[in-house]
Amino acid sequence: MQAMKERLSAEETVFRLTEDLFRHEAGRLVSVLTGIFGVNRLQMAEDVVQEAVARALDTWPYYGIPENPSGWLMQTAKHLAVDLIRRETRFREKQSELIAHLEQRLPDPGTGALFESEIRDDRLRLMFACCHPLLPREMQTALALKILCGFSPGEIAKAFLTGEAAIAKRLTRARQRLKAASVRFEIPAGPELSARLDGVLDTLYLLFNEGYKASSGERVVREELCAEAIRLAALLAEHPAVSRPRVHALLALMLLNGARLPARIDAEGGILRLNEQDRSLWSRPMIERGIHHLEQSAAGDALSEYHLQAGIAACHCLAPNDDATDWKRILSLYDHLAEINDSPVVRLNRAVAVAKVHGPERGIAQLEAVLERSPLDTYYLTHAVLGDLERQREQLAAAAAHFQRALELTEVPSERDFLAQRLQQCSEARESSSVVPFSSGKER
Repeated sequence: MQAMKERLSAEETVFRLTEDLFRHEAGRLVSVLTGIFGVNRLQMAEDVVQEAVARALDTWPYYGIPENPSGWLMQTAKHLAVDLIRRETRFREKQSELIAHLEQRLPDPGTGALFESEIRDDRLRLMFACCHPLLPREMQTALALKILCGFSPGEIAKAFLTGEAAIAKRLTRARQRLKAASVRFEIPAGPELSARLDGVLDTLYLLFNEGYKASSGERVVREELCAEAIRLAALLAEHPAVSRPRVHALLALMLLNGARLPARIDAEGGILRLNEQDRSLWSRPMIERGIHHLEQSAAGDALSEYHLQAGIAACHCLAPNDDATDWKRILSLYDHLAEINDSPVVRLNRAVAVAKVHGPERGIAQLEAVLERSPLDTYYLTHAVLGDLERQREQLAAAAAHFQRALELTEVPSERDFLAQRLQQCSEARESSSVVPFSSGKER
């Protein structure tokens, strides 16, 4: 029995480690392999990396986790790629050259620093390949999230508020189109750069948001995804061919929101709303970095939604406490944002600002208008916000109904705990208000 427990514990440790490594290493390995074989061999690169992770899951519980797990995955992926080359007739003429290239680009585990410096531009090239204009925007973002960021089709589906089967089809079609068009592995130049950059930025924004508020899993916050999005955005901002005001604006937005991560969760893993957070835990260096990039984003006349959202984040970060938050300015920024991106989620967030400035009744009216022309009724945050606004105006039955609906729509345990607490508070408040104190007939 003890041996079985130890075996299960080892398997759990290996699973968690390989999941983390897949997030961090998959995109890097696929980038290098795609740089060698070309975008038309993208599926092969993905398969090789996934097979390396599968072998880790099979062998590490028995033989132990290697001293350098990342290096082990690199070496395994290299050997698998070499085996594929040797089996395919079309590569026989260049077999020696390709194998030598693989040996150079995927060195032994001891040279990880060299590997990191070599793959930096490959990751940027793969990001731009995934965001080629021949793909629709939603297809671009889904493909980049899958390949570069290690997202599962289910995670991508939740980010897009759609079904997993639809995302799987979208990914297959995207790979087929890239292969058929023989897309080049490069950072584009001129007008094409600007068009493809928007897809790259959308992808990084979705990656950050999935880390900031996970759509599934045990944790509501996944700091490693936020850190990866910030790291990739910083690569863009530092690259002379890619640095643009909207790149700095997005980086500023992620840094300012990321600075609040240490205060978003309590000791038990529960969610803390902005007005409940200990602001002394916010990262001042990240806020300063974010403000720096927000200033950098002011170059030129272009105003993107990232500029406006970064401005909103700055309002929160620079307020010494919740009462000092400049909600009128935040509402003004949301008004401008809705002119650029009139999405249901933007309207949802704007309704919260309206409620802060003009009261919960106005906020509810704004949300009801959004629900009339959008599918947000199946989005748990819609009902969580409505529940909070109804509770503010002491409509406890309506608040409880919305909290109950929100509870049914989310799978993240910490979110469910948060909503269950709000539901319980509504029930207790209703019971308390229903108790009529004893009084004499004269008093009546």
